[in-house]
Amino acid sequence: MTDPTFVLAGRDGALVADGVEVAYPRLDDARAALAARQCPIIVGALPFDVIQPTALFSPTQVRRTGALPDWPTRTMPAVRITETVPDPDEHRARIATALEHLRDPASPLHKVVLARALHLAADAPLDVGTLLRRLAEDASATTYFVDLGAAGGTHVGTALIGASPELLVARRGDVVTCRPFAGSAPRSADPATDRANGAALADSAKDLHEHRLVVDQMRAALQPLCVDLDIAPTPELSRTSAVWHLNTPITGRLRESSTTALDLAIALHPTAAVGGVPTAEAVSLIAQLEGDRGFYAGAVGWCDERGDGTWVVSIRCAELSADRRAAHANSGGGIVAESDPDDEVAETNTKFRTILSALGVNT
Repeated sequence: MTDPTFVLAGRDGALVADGVEVAYPRLDDARAALAARQCPIIVGALPFDVIQPTALFSPTQVRRTGALPDWPTRTMPAVRITETVPDPDEHRARIATALEHLRDPASPLHKVVLARALHLAADAPLDVGTLLRRLAEDASATTYFVDLGAAGGTHVGTALIGASPELLVARRGDVVTCRPFAGSAPRSADPATDRANGAALADSAKDLHEHRLVVDQMRAALQPLCVDLDIAPTPELSRTSAVWHLNTPITGRLRESSTTALDLAIALHPTAAVGGVPTAEAVSLIAQLEGDRGFYAGAVGWCDERGDGTWVVSIRCAELSADRRAAHANSGGGIVAESDPDDEVAETNTKFRTILSALGVNT
């Protein structure tokens, strides 16, 4: 098959796009095009740092279906991990640096999300359709694929693929929906252990604190934009195939009909689930310790000329090279004052499972 340029598929169906009619590497140009109704829909990806070029574009063709297209499933080549960046010991050292800030009474920092990466190599080109079908087996997540060429430069030919458990924001008419995630625990093949892991997460003071920081930040971002803001008083426990999560349903109604789904995504991004609290201080420390995240921990989605759209947080993902023979996967975890470095390294290993399983990597 010829790779699509965009896919977003979840419980509400799939949106599949082909071709690029107009590319919008500048975020302001995409927002202006929507405001002027110059295109029926814009799809793509936002980077973690929205000052960097975006991979937003107006596609040549869009189709909506109840599920992913029936692409053929092909035999996948062997894939191996070639490098871990940083290695676990260096990641622990980065966490220790973050903890110094978090435990300093003079520091404003309350939470920072730190990530590490895996470099992977395949013996032959990876088949996108097969990867998407494998990722979509987890019905609790939203499967996505974005051709990153619209961002230009070294992104031409590359693509982002993953299965996100986290809805950043959806807009349908004047109704706004969010479902922030923070706090996680590993799933287990043993049912009793699995239930115990979920129950422990729901009662974890550290994870509940981390989650509350995310919800409070989103409340502050949404209140100027929404009325009738309804935020669940306690987080819900949800699960993917690899991870238990805490999440909080949020709904509201727009104050102004001109506020688009893309506007909402920009107002919320990066949430404390991928950045930290306060945002500016957390993002500064992330840049210092990690460098440029690219499109990991950004957002993937669409916005149409009416302003409706859906955006998910681009986690549980990998960036594929132009020749599809290499991949770069990231995984992170929220660090608060109560965090333990060994636990945080283990959390990143758990979160890598989604993309490594799809790639057929044994861990």
